[in-house]
Amino acid sequence: GRLRDAGLVERRPEAADVIVVNTCSVTAEADRAARAFIRRARRENPRARILATGCYAQRAPTELASLPGVAAVIGNSHKALAPQVALELAGFDRPVPMPLVTIPSILAGSSGPLVLADDRFAHSFLEEARLQPGAQTRPNLKIQEGCGNRCSFCVIPQTRGSSRSLPAAAVLSQVKAFVAAGGNELVISGINLGRWGHDLDAMPGEPRPRLAALIRGILVGTALPRLRLSSIEPMDWDDELITLMSQFGASRLARHAHLPLQSGSDAVLRRMHRRYRPWHYGEKAAALLRAAGPHLTLGADVMIGFPGETDREFEETLDFIRELPFGYLHLFPFSPRPGTRAWKLHEETPVPCDVVSERMAALRRLAAEKSQAHRERMVGVHLDAITLRTPAGLATVGRTSALTENFIPVEIEASLPANRLVRICPTGLNSEGFLVAAEAVAAAVHAAVPPVL
Repeated sequence: GRLRDAGLVERRPEAADVIVVNTCSVTAEADRAARAFIRRARRENPRARILATGCYAQRAPTELASLPGVAAVIGNSHKALAPQVALELAGFDRPVPMPLVTIPSILAGSSGPLVLADDRFAHSFLEEARLQPGAQTRPNLKIQEGCGNRCSFCVIPQTRGSSRSLPAAAVLSQVKAFVAAGGNELVISGINLGRWGHDLDAMPGEPRPRLAALIRGILVGTALPRLRLSSIEPMDWDDELITLMSQFGASRLARHAHLPLQSGSDAVLRRMHRRYRPWHYGEKAAALLRAAGPHLTLGADVMIGFPGETDREFEETLDFIRELPFGYLHLFPFSPRPGTRAWKLHEETPVPCDVVSERMAALRRLAAEKSQAHRERMVGVHLDAITLRTPAGLATVGRTSALTENFIPVEIEASLPANRLVRICPTGLNSEGFLVAAEAVAAAVHAAVPPVL
């Protein structure tokens, strides 16, 4: 958005003057994919100047700077400066207005790739570019950055810094503008969303800001038709947040809860330095199901092959997952990250690759069974949904892609524009496991609830 305002236009990588690569580093595969993309971009467009940013740029900036074609590496600690650097790489000499600083020339006098990354995160900020219902029917509003947890496997505290929150007034302003522009569903997200507000100061005479109060403020103080919460750690689902699911879950708050699990084994969770035990997780899941009802879609992340994971510990995870009504699972093999405690654990007690593959296969089968059973329970149930941008192949046969408020993909047997709230009654599942609905009618838009005194 800042570069557009400065006069630059977007082109495909092969036709661009500057290619901005936003990297991930949560796994070794993410690192590899970033390097492969940079090399491919270099081959396809040798004259382009490449700016690498994101988590890999923060974790290993000199490693990225050594790749041919990379002109600048901007870590998350300096991400506020990335627009200015990109502008200068493109040959423009006018500064880009930025929330923290404006530097006349960042590249002046530099020889070789520019590298900006440190552990202070002084030039990191939460972007406040206005959300518009356009290419993304359901955009994410990121309200929290960084993480103060110290899970033994995770590199995020190193690459994102400590927890930082977008102030409530800025969040509400964004939501209201999104609604005014015609938006219908907004996803509230963060690196560790449940920690929102912990770094903010309380107003005189008021309690410290907390996520539940912010969500209530959105639901009461704006006309947003549907709000969806992204991943929230199990122990951050406090009573007030669960109460909101009970109060608004059948109307404007999506009946969808993603609680990272990682493992169903107590011993493994302790080695991971996770802040809950399996029974804690089960209690939160049960409370959410009581609050939102049986139509709640419960999702989780599960890591396979954490160092030292025994057959018995893996079976504990399988048994735990079997007992809960998960609607989907995101499955990941453990990936050792340099600088983490689990990196050393992996050196001491690695789980063999063939064992990880076998366990992944077993969990994929179980995840597919859980997902199938959950979706079959929705057949014949009236559900609210939002239409999405339909792939061309589906649109040509007069069908529309949609997503239910409880996070299940739908194929509607009618041609509808994107960003329309509809009510459906699924008649079955297609070969891909999507719900199928023969028709859709306009969904009722629920009004904001007046404040409870």
